[in-house]
Amino acid sequence: QVQLVESGGSLVQPGGSLRLSCAASGSIVSINAMAWYRQAPGKQRELVALITSGGTTNYLDSVKGRFTISRDNAKNTMYLQMNSLKPEDTAVYYCNAGAARGSSYRSYDYWGQGTQVTVSS
Repeated sequence: QVQLVESGGSLVQPGGSLRLSCAASGSIVSINAMAWYRQAPGKQRELVALITSGGTTNYLDSVKGRFTISRDNAKNTMYLQMNSLKPEDTAVYYCNAGAARGSSYRSYDYWGQGTQVTVSS
């Protein structure tokens, strides 16, 4: 069983920065990657960034160069550093555990409660 808890969401002005955190507990041997998803009102949940157990990362095209996913294994925590935030980044952000093979990612049904990011002036 895996439990995930997100934190760090806030209201921020365009161009600002936030760092989201996801604290993980428990483990399943088949999990070899974790990811950040987001869901805006009226839209489907989309994969924002992922990181594998080996440290390989991948990003949604619209956030490349602005967002950085990372992890601290000692703290069992994953992070999403978000810079140059835009209004279209507004969404509830969720962390997720799953499995990656190459550039593909299979989401397992392990989710945090979500943290709200609002980018507005």
